[in-house]
Amino acid sequence: MACMACLLLALAFVAVEAQQMQSNISRGSSLTPTTNSTWQSRSGLYAFGFYRQGNGYAVGIFLAGIPEKIVVWTANRDDPPVSNNATLLFKSDGLALTTAEGENYLAKSSGSASYASMLDSGNFVLYNSGREIVWQSFDHPTDTLLPSQRLLSGDELFSAKSEADHSTGIFRLKMQNDGNLVQYPVDTPDTSTYSFYTSFTDGKGENVTLNFGADGHLYLLNSTGSNIRNITDGGLPTDEGKLYLMRIDADGIFRLYSHDLKKNATWSIEWVSSKDKCVPKGLCGLNSYCVSIDLQPDCRCLPGFESVNQGNQTSGCERNFVADTNRNENFTYTMEELESTTWEDVSYMSLRLSDKGACKQGCLDDCDCEAAFFDGTNCRKQRLPLRYGRRDMGTSNIALIKVGVPTKPDTDPRIVQPGSKKKGRTDILIIGLSFTAFGSILSVISVIVLWKQNVWAYKRMSAVNGDLELNESVAPRRYAYEELEKMTNNFEEELGKGASSTVYKGLILGSQKPVAVKRLEKVAAEGETEFQTEIRVIGRTHHKNLVRLLGYCLDGPKKLLVYEYMSNGSLADVLFTRERQPFWEERMGIARNIARGFLYLHEECDTQIIHCDIKPQNILLDEFMCPKISDFGLAKLLKADQTRTTTGIRGTKGYVAPEWHRKMPITVKADVYSFGIVLLEIICCRRNVDWSLPEEEAILDELASHCFENGELGKLAGDEEIERRQFERMIKVGLWCIQDEPTLRPSMKKVLLMLEGTVDIPTPPNPSSFFSAI
Repeated sequence: MACMACLLLALAFVAVEAQQMQSNISRGSSLTPTTNSTWQSRSGLYAFGFYRQGNGYAVGIFLAGIPEKIVVWTANRDDPPVSNNATLLFKSDGLALTTAEGENYLAKSSGSASYASMLDSGNFVLYNSGREIVWQSFDHPTDTLLPSQRLLSGDELFSAKSEADHSTGIFRLKMQNDGNLVQYPVDTPDTSTYSFYTSFTDGKGENVTLNFGADGHLYLLNSTGSNIRNITDGGLPTDEGKLYLMRIDADGIFRLYSHDLKKNATWSIEWVSSKDKCVPKGLCGLNSYCVSIDLQPDCRCLPGFESVNQGNQTSGCERNFVADTNRNENFTYTMEELESTTWEDVSYMSLRLSDKGACKQGCLDDCDCEAAFFDGTNCRKQRLPLRYGRRDMGTSNIALIKVGVPTKPDTDPRIVQPGSKKKGRTDILIIGLSFTAFGSILSVISVIVLWKQNVWAYKRMSAVNGDLELNESVAPRRYAYEELEKMTNNFEEELGKGASSTVYKGLILGSQKPVAVKRLEKVAAEGETEFQTEIRVIGRTHHKNLVRLLGYCLDGPKKLLVYEYMSNGSLADVLFTRERQPFWEERMGIARNIARGFLYLHEECDTQIIHCDIKPQNILLDEFMCPKISDFGLAKLLKADQTRTTTGIRGTKGYVAPEWHRKMPITVKADVYSFGIVLLEIICCRRNVDWSLPEEEAILDELASHCFENGELGKLAGDEEIERRQFERMIKVGLWCIQDEPTLRPSMKKVLLMLEGTVDIPTPPNPSSFFSAI
C-alpha cells in the first residue's frame, strides 16, 4: 500500500510538472496592449497576445524568441486594429476582447474552459477541468501551418495582404473534399479554370488531410492513413535549434521555411510551390499582365492603359484615352499585339480563323469587341476587363487589344484651351436659347402630326378585316403585304422551311436591317391558330433568350410574321457541323442561356407558356452566338389557375416527353424532358437519334444512361478534353431532366441552378425507373 501511495504521489507530481511546462494560464487572466501584453510558451519561443499592426494592435500568435517577430496566426484577422485601451479576458466560454465599441469573442470554446496554455509547438489551447481540449488555434489556421498541425478536408489557408498587414489577401490554398490540394485566387469557384497549383490527387481517397512533420515533411493522408502524395521530401534536421513553418505568402506562392536558432540565422526557403512568381492568378490586377524579370514579377498594363495606383500592382490598369466604343470621331482604332501571353478566356464569341489580320478586322468591326485572343486557328472575342494575364514563352497565343488613337488632339474633350472659357460660356448661352425656341416650335408641330396620325391609324386598324383581337400588350408592328414583298425582294432568299411555313430573309426598308419573314403557307384552321398563338404570345414576351417578334401581316389569307434575324442560324446548324462546333465552355454558356429562356416562359412571363417543341432547330443563334428560343407555333398557354393541360401529341419525335404518348396531362415538365435531350446533344455534339452509329449507340439518351451507370463517361466525351467532374455534373443534369416520371424531373429553375453549379446534384436514377425521387 505504501508503494501504491508513493506511486500516486509521483504521478500527481508529474502531472503538475507537465502543466507547469505548458505555462498554464488560469481563467480570469487578462492582457492589454501596453502592459502584460502576451502569454508566452514555456521556452519563450512563442507568444499569444497583442502585437502592433498599422496604427493599432491585433491579437495573434507570433515567434517571440527570435529577433524578427514572425506572426503565425491572427484572431479575427479582418477586424480593424484596436486601440491601446483594449482588454483581452480569458472567460469560461472563450477569449473575449473588450474595446470602446463593445465585447467581441476571438475564440469560443466548445465547453467550459478552466485553463489555457501557449505550447512550444505554437498551438494555443483552452482546456476544461478534465484536461480535454475545448478550443485550439491549430484548428483555425490563417496563412501558416506549423509542424504537427494539419489542414483538414474542406479547410483553407488564406494569404495575408502584405508582410505588414495580416488581414485576408487575394490567394487561398484549399484541401478539397475530393482529395486535391489546390491554390486559387479568392472569390473564385473551385474549378480547374482558376487553379494555379494542384497536387493532382483528386479521387484518391476520402477525408484527405495535409500533414506537417517535424522534419519539414508535407504530405497528404487519406482516411485510412495511407500517404497518397508527398508535397515535400522531409528528412530535414529535427534538433531543438531548428524551426520550420509553411506559409502561403502574400504573393500567392506557398513555401516551406526553416530557421536555425543556434546560429541566429535568417529564414531560409526549403521548398516552393512554384519558382515562377507570375504563376499565381490575380497577382497583377485587371487589364494588366505579369512578366518575370530576373525572377521577380513585374506587372505591365495593356497597350493604351495606365496603372490605377502605381504603388499597388493588384489595383490593375485603366484606359488612358477617352473613347466611346468605336463611336468617337476624335479617335481611330487599331489592334495592338501582345505575343506569348495567357489570359482568362471569357470569350463571348469564337471564330475559326487562321488569319491574324481577319481576327483583328473582326474585332475592329464589332462594337462589343475590346480584345481578341488568337492562337492560329481560333479568334476568341473578349470584353473588358481582362484578367489573370501573364507572359508565357511556351504559348503561341497572341492577345490583340483595341486601342484608340486621337485624330484631332486639339478637340480632346479633356483639354480646355486657354482664354476660351468666357467665350465658350457666351456661345453656349446663345446656342441654348436658339435650340429652346426651335424645340418649342417643333414640339407643337409634333403633337399635331402625331394626333392626326393616331386618328388615321385607328381608323385603318378598325377597317382591316381580321379575327385577331389585339390590345395594348401586343407591341409588334403591323405590315402591309406589299411592304413585305419589297423587303424580301418578292420572297427571293429562303432561309428554311417547316411543316406549315417558310422563312425568308428580308431587309427593313430604309434602315436595311436584316429580318426573318415567316410566311404561313397553310391558311386552314391549323395555320390560323398558329398565327394567332404566335402573335398573342410572342407579343407579350420579352427576354434576351427569346426571338423577338418585330411585326406581322394579316391580309386576308396572307399571314406572315417578321422576326429579328439570327445570323448564325440554328443550334442544329452549329452543333452538328464539325467545323462549327463551339468549345465546351461556349456550349455550356449556350445551355445556361437556353435554360434562362425557358425559366422565363415557365415562371416569369405574364402567362405561363409550355413550348411543346423544344429541339436544336428551334434554338437560333445571333451574331454573338447568344441562343434565342423560337417557334411558338406549338406553344400551349396555361391560365393563372391552371397547372396542366391535355392536348394532342405535339412536338418532334425524339424530343417529346413520354407522357405525350400515354395521354397524360401535359405540364411544364414536358419541356424539361425535351430540354434534357437537347442538353445531352449539346454536351456530346451529336444528334439524339443517329442510325449511322452501331445500334447500341444510336439513341443518345439511352447511351448516356448506360455510360453513367457503368462509369464509362469517357465514351461520350470522345477526343475532347473536358474536366471530368464538370462533364459528369452536366450528364447528371441531363439524366434528371429525362426521367420518365414527370414528377421526378426538376423545375427549370432547379435545372438552371444545377447548370450554374450553385446546388449539389444527387445521383439520378435510371430514367425509366419510377422508384426514386429527387
